[in-house]
Amino acid sequence: MYTLERPATNGHVSTVILEAPRRRRSRWWLVAAAIVLIVAIVASVIMVRSRASAVEYTTVPVQTGSLAQTVTASGTLNPQNTISIGTQVSGTIAEIDADFNSHVKKGQVLAKLDPTTLQASLDQAQATLAQSEAQAQASGATASGGPSAIAAAQAQAQAAAASTRVAQATAAASNAAIATAQTNVTKAQSALVLAQQTVTRDNQLLAQGYIAQSQADTDKSSEVAAQSALDSARTAVAQAQAQAQASQAQIAQASAQEQASSAQAGVSDATAQSQAATHDAGVAAIGIQQALVKTAETNLQHTIITSPVDGTVISRQVSVGQTVASSLTTPTLFTIAQDLSKMELDLAVGEPDIGRVAPGDTVSFSVLAYPNRTFTARVAQVRQNPTTVSNVVTYTVVVYVANADGALRPGMTANATATVAHVDGATIVPLAAFTYTPPAGSFSRNRRGTRPPAASGTAQRPAGSQAQPQSGGAAASPWGATNASSGGAVTPGATGRIFVLRGGKLQAVPVKVGLVGATQASVTPLRGTLSDIDQIVTGDNRSSSGSRAASAVSNPLSGNQRGGGGGRGPGG
Repeated sequence: MYTLERPATNGHVSTVILEAPRRRRSRWWLVAAAIVLIVAIVASVIMVRSRASAVEYTTVPVQTGSLAQTVTASGTLNPQNTISIGTQVSGTIAEIDADFNSHVKKGQVLAKLDPTTLQASLDQAQATLAQSEAQAQASGATASGGPSAIAAAQAQAQAAAASTRVAQATAAASNAAIATAQTNVTKAQSALVLAQQTVTRDNQLLAQGYIAQSQADTDKSSEVAAQSALDSARTAVAQAQAQAQASQAQIAQASAQEQASSAQAGVSDATAQSQAATHDAGVAAIGIQQALVKTAETNLQHTIITSPVDGTVISRQVSVGQTVASSLTTPTLFTIAQDLSKMELDLAVGEPDIGRVAPGDTVSFSVLAYPNRTFTARVAQVRQNPTTVSNVVTYTVVVYVANADGALRPGMTANATATVAHVDGATIVPLAAFTYTPPAGSFSRNRRGTRPPAASGTAQRPAGSQAQPQSGGAAASPWGATNASSGGAVTPGATGRIFVLRGGKLQAVPVKVGLVGATQASVTPLRGTLSDIDQIVTGDNRSSSGSRAASAVSNPLSGNQRGGGGGRGPGG
């Protein structure tokens, strides 16, 4: 049933109650539901398109120019050559001849110590030296007679040896005379025996009358003569034996004299050696005393403290009347900078950055005294020795700085930036462009459904996978994963994508990353081109990343962050 109301001719409404079939009423409900669904779909599409058309992008133009990668560090300025002047002797400061900022020459007197004690030591050493010289002179005179005594004793020994040889020769002659005399005795004995036999025979023959008396007398005379010869020979033997005994006594006496003379020569030689040793000891004592005198003179000279170089006194740590003690650690009295026009900047570079710093890198720095002035220099040395403080490892980078105007002073703290890499004529985009993800409503910009390449350091997602939502609560992007969502980093040599706004439409451009600075990076398009008229998208008004991107690129030429790289725009 259904009610039909219609106006009547009399101005009243007439109501007619009709009864329709149930099948026709069901169709009307289906039609109404379909109409509502269509209206809802159309409204949704209109809302989505309106939302997409309402997106406002934050863009920056593509830049072409120079980009530098830098490392920042702080350090202290010091003179290239600083000399600490100390004292080699102890004493009391009696005079100060140089003060702070004094310009001194080599050899100029800086201070003087009280020389009284050291002068007394020098006088004592000189007196001891004079005494040693006198003693050495006396011992030398005594030692000079030693060779004469030795020569006399040696002459006596030689004379005794000659006497011994003469006595030995006489003894030999006496022994020869004894032998000859004994031979004569033997001959005389034989002749006597023969004479006695002849006399005995003659007596027998004379008695028989065979020989004359004269013959017997002659033979008797021969016997007497033979007896006399025998006695003479025996006497000669006795004389020769006596002479031999006398010669032996002379040999013994000469030998004793020779031994005595040799002993005397030995004594004289020992005495001479002793005297020579005494003289040598005196001479050595002179050398020792001379060394002591030299030491005392040197110590006295050290009471006058002079400058070893030309330079400027930058520190004075003593005053008149102060006592300084020289020990194993020499006290520092003055500090002299040899040349303040040549300064040295010692930078403490952290462990993550030291690998990129090399000798020859350009360094720019500023000091608190001149906040609006920038100084430039070059890295001279990267030292190998590490410094660890609170588990933080740093290395010293030495930078030689010209200081012709004397503006830089020792001890100033410098904030430095070292350019470790540089590229000219590069296409430069902000780093924020790599982390930007378009909102979900802008997928219509990519009607073919193709997915742009992922950002640098991020792999492509498999087909059908969903991108993770942004930290700000934005919906997943159909453009693919980004650095911000994956936690990747923009590194040199990696590939990624950036978005360019061309003709009001968002387009993805795949690029290869070159040099990476603090807020910018140089890129090379993998497809297509990037020109100065292109606008790089770094954020929008629909995502929380928009504000972050805008703040990150608000000043592309802003300073570097500590430990990172730095970028420069065209002509930078």
